[in-house]
Amino acid sequence: MDDFWVFGYGSLMWRPGFDHEETRQAQLFGYHRALCVRSFVHRGTPERPGLVLGLDRGGSCHGVAFKVPAQNRETVTGYLRERELVTNVYLETTRKVRLADGRDVRALTYVVDRGHEQYAGALSVDDALSQVSGAVGQSGPNEDYVINTVEHLRTLRIRDHHLESIAHGLELSGRLADQ
Repeated sequence: MDDFWVFGYGSLMWRPGFDHEETRQAQLFGYHRALCVRSFVHRGTPERPGLVLGLDRGGSCHGVAFKVPAQNRETVTGYLRERELVTNVYLETTRKVRLADGRDVRALTYVVDRGHEQYAGALSVDDALSQVSGAVGQSGPNEDYVINTVEHLRTLRIRDHHLESIAHGLELSGRLADQ
């Protein structure tokens, strides 16, 4: 059994929660990072859903790939299934990713299930702002999730213009509310 890779595009990038022996920036083709999943648990409730990230079809996504030793495959896969498949809005899949050093590897990742009730689809900045503002779940305010995600992406020098626009709108509305 060989080592394997895991691709992260959201909180998994800075909080993987599993042992790994190598971390590389990577790019996944055919999917893009999108705030397209209604959160009924971590960043919202069924009555007031928030939004969290998913990998949706089209484009490409810059993220992080983690190399996991072969002997940890079952443990890491079990952990990721428990973390990512809480409501089964994501589909577990293996996709080719290109590491920053030019190597292509196969990586375990989770893409959004477009047929799931939590799939929100492509939202405008204004629609996303409306959904995120005021939503709170078990893991805290949805605004914090979006703003923290953008801050972490910036530290990795990864740009996501749509997500940055949403975070900017949240920061503006927060400053206006403080006045």
